[in-house]
Amino acid sequence: MTETATEATGTGTAGGRVRKGRRWIERWDPEDEVFWRESGARIARRNLVFSVMTEHIGFSVWSLWSVLVLFMGPEYGIDPAGKFFLVAVPTLVGAVLRVPYTFAVARFGGRNWTVFSALVLVVPAVAAAVVMRPGTSYGTFLAVAALAGVGGGNFASSMTNINSFYPLRKKGWALGLNAGGGNLGVPVVQLLGLLVIGTAGAAHPRLLLAGYLPLIVLAALLAALRMDNLAPVANDTGAAVAAARERHTWLMALLYVGTFGSFIGYSFAFGLVLQGQFARTPLQAASLTFVGPLLGSLARPVGGWLADRCGGARITLANFAAMGLATSVVLVASAVRSLPLFLVGFTALFLLTGLGNGATYKMIPGIFLARARRRGLTGEAAAAAGRRLSGAAMGLIGAVGALGGLGINLAFREAFAATGSGVPAFAAFLAFYGVCGAVTWAAYLRRPEPGPTTADPAGTTVRPAYADV
Repeated sequence: MTETATEATGTGTAGGRVRKGRRWIERWDPEDEVFWRESGARIARRNLVFSVMTEHIGFSVWSLWSVLVLFMGPEYGIDPAGKFFLVAVPTLVGAVLRVPYTFAVARFGGRNWTVFSALVLVVPAVAAAVVMRPGTSYGTFLAVAALAGVGGGNFASSMTNINSFYPLRKKGWALGLNAGGGNLGVPVVQLLGLLVIGTAGAAHPRLLLAGYLPLIVLAALLAALRMDNLAPVANDTGAAVAAARERHTWLMALLYVGTFGSFIGYSFAFGLVLQGQFARTPLQAASLTFVGPLLGSLARPVGGWLADRCGGARITLANFAAMGLATSVVLVASAVRSLPLFLVGFTALFLLTGLGNGATYKMIPGIFLARARRRGLTGEAAAAAGRRLSGAAMGLIGAVGALGGLGINLAFREAFAATGSGVPAFAAFLAFYGVCGAVTWAAYLRRPEPGPTTADPAGTTVRPAYADV
């Protein structure tokens, strides 16, 4: 089987719709090892590369306002609480857009949607360049910040698309690489913001925006030329409804709020916290903000790797305990006004959010496979049922998890408005991590559940049903 043999140049149907063009692949069976070896792996790798590129830029645009607020000095007339709200708005929009973006891949084609979703990023970049000046109304800033939310939707469509290209045995690696490469867009845009502030000064935010415009166009062009659509991929609304009815979908969404929500929320808010709580200048804040998101992005695949070997639930529980400890360090540092200790605690938090992202996402397919087996399914039937529900659940979990970023920025906004410090917010986060740890233990590690996956030959229950997820 050759690559050209799998890419139809005529028409094909999927879900009753006619699909035309040479970038549509009519037959795709990655579980067939011969197909995968002869052509599938090469095509999947090519699509993964350009998916990572566009998702990376999407994350950069989504987190753009976490950098632009550092350029907004006293002449803009916006207090710290107002800046936190500016950062929160794109977080909310991006979280909401993850749901329709998840279904857009099957409706329009992965390559087609990637091109469109990349080109749309031009709109928030150009709009920000137009309004970034003193005297612009706060309402205008809010509206333009909301436009940056389109970058947050790119994660959902990119993960859904790459999930379809890879066989089950390769999904963990491919999705981890795709997600990690996308998350790196956050520290990269913050590092570029530091470069602009350090060289041209805080009065020139348009230089940052001008640098991204050609990158957006290039990513869209490369996606159009090098990516493919998969005709066999179709939306499964029944699976989405079934996943929404599963309590484990919402339990995992809560845990993902604690991990990914913390990562994206802290990434957006870190620079403002340094300015508001430790009186750092824009340059001083920008010189520190990128380090945490960078470590968190790089740690995500490590979290998945640890979950593969030790069990996702165990790693997730240990991770929430460590996040609670790191948050306690941040609270102590805030009380004694120690910036070095604060940076140690906050950097540890970033690292742990990345590890937790990988561990919690790895739990999802294992949980739904275990659920299928508990319903009496075995072998490929159980695997197929688990894949069907876990794929649908990931879209919902990703969307709800991103809302955690909104919650973090709103908590900081209220804390700084009331006390001029982030201490009340950190205390709330500490309590939330305790809740997440308790849920992980109670739902997945607390006690054995009777059933075919938890009993020894004599029928004695010996281990939790989800011990190995």
